[in-house]
Amino acid sequence: MALASRLIVRLALLLLVLTGGVCSMYADNVQANALLQQGRVDEASTVLQAILKTQPNDAKARQLFCRVYYSQDMADGAVRECEAATASAPSESDHQVWLGRSYGLKASQANPLVAFGIAKKVRVSFERGVELNPVSVQALSDLGQFYVEAPAIVGGGLDKAAAIAARMRPLSAARAHRLLGMIANKKKDTVTAEAEFQAAVAAGRAPEAYVDLGSFYQQHGQNDKAYATLQAAIAADHAKGPALVDVASVLTLLNRSPELAERCLRDYLSSSAKSDDAPAFKVHVQLGDLLLHRGDVAGAHREYAAALALASNYPPAIKAMQGR
Repeated sequence: MALASRLIVRLALLLLVLTGGVCSMYADNVQANALLQQGRVDEASTVLQAILKTQPNDAKARQLFCRVYYSQDMADGAVRECEAATASAPSESDHQVWLGRSYGLKASQANPLVAFGIAKKVRVSFERGVELNPVSVQALSDLGQFYVEAPAIVGGGLDKAAAIAARMRPLSAARAHRLLGMIANKKKDTVTAEAEFQAAVAAGRAPEAYVDLGSFYQQHGQNDKAYATLQAAIAADHAKGPALVDVASVLTLLNRSPELAERCLRDYLSSSAKSDDAPAFKVHVQLGDLLLHRGDVAGAHREYAAALALASNYPPAIKAMQGR
């Protein structure tokens, strides 16, 4: 065989090996993400650890590991993995958004003095996420919500949030109206806030928009309106997704229809629409608490055990089981 031919064959074999490795790594990340969406974070961790053992700079695996920790409210692990993800792929908007969320979780668990410094990191990460992908509705939404909730001293501001809402309007009218509703609510302009949350519902009839409106009514003591709006959210959620978990949470705050709240949680857990927006192990704990409040100790125990089977290190599930 001629030298040139042998070189071509070797290059082809090398390319085949490299491509096979990339495909395998991609498949493993897909598997880890699927496990994460199902709330099976112990299994997801095992897959991700295997990936990172051979590919420590795999940014996607790092982001997924960040989300595994984030879903369990483990801020230090989430921050560590998302910082590694952004270091490996600094131009990826989604990594920056998850880093901002992780800093936000860490700030929520810290004392006020420490939280102050971390909050600035939240803003920087969210702003960077929008800079890298100006048409990402999720990045814009997270940044806008930060501007509403954070004090001016760490970079918050309602004028900034309004500017984000204007940028979101052509991308997602519903999310823009939601942000405007949050801004008005922050200003204690309940008339405008209600109108904006209603406009968010009208823009897409999404279950999440109904939940936002129902939560608004609950916060302002309009319990009958809240209950009716939550029923509309249930009717709109044909996929039985994470919105049902939020419906159950608001119903619990209303101290109303615990049977309906239980049905929402069970419908979500039995659906194929589960995601890390509402981790299944957390929902099992929520359902367990609901059952315990109603005096069903055995049922509560089963739910706490189900949570630990998915996330053996999740502190609330461990505490709940120890308390039985």
